[in-house]
Amino acid sequence: MPRKLPPLRFVRSVLKSFMAESGLEPRLLGPHLRVTNAVAGEVQFELDITKDHTNRLKILHGGTIASMVDLGGSLAVASMGLYATGVSTDLNVTYLSSGGKVGDKITATAVCDKIGKTLAYTSITFRNSQGELAARGSHTKYVTQAWKAQENPFTPPEGAEVEEEK
Repeated sequence: MPRKLPPLRFVRSVLKSFMAESGLEPRLLGPHLRVTNAVAGEVQFELDITKDHTNRLKILHGGTIASMVDLGGSLAVASMGLYATGVSTDLNVTYLSSGGKVGDKITATAVCDKIGKTLAYTSITFRNSQGELAARGSHTKYVTQAWKAQENPFTPPEGAEVEEEK
């Protein structure tokens, strides 16, 4: 079993894997997204808004926020010790006010509300540079296979049906 990393280091290692292995995250969010804090069940991150993140109104694009709901939910699952963060089964975004414009920073808090042997439920809130609630989202992940990843720093919870690799 791998050595257990503190949650912040572990979540950053998962983000690094997303940036190295995924097609979307490095292109859309790249070096402009940073994890600023992580504890078990909660991750804080921020994005410096560039032109690539905006719509034709020159404000943060809703698709950028939706992508951050997807990634944020995955990072919240990672904060619970899952390196492989599962696959999406449901994603929802509610837009409440402008997320910002080029040069602004949007901050987010992603919470793993509940995790079990099959599903993980997460919620994400976003605040613009003025501290206003800009958006909120939820992301449900199917995690059954994720419990089997060798990179996970601890054993699955009681009742999780995980077969040992042979």
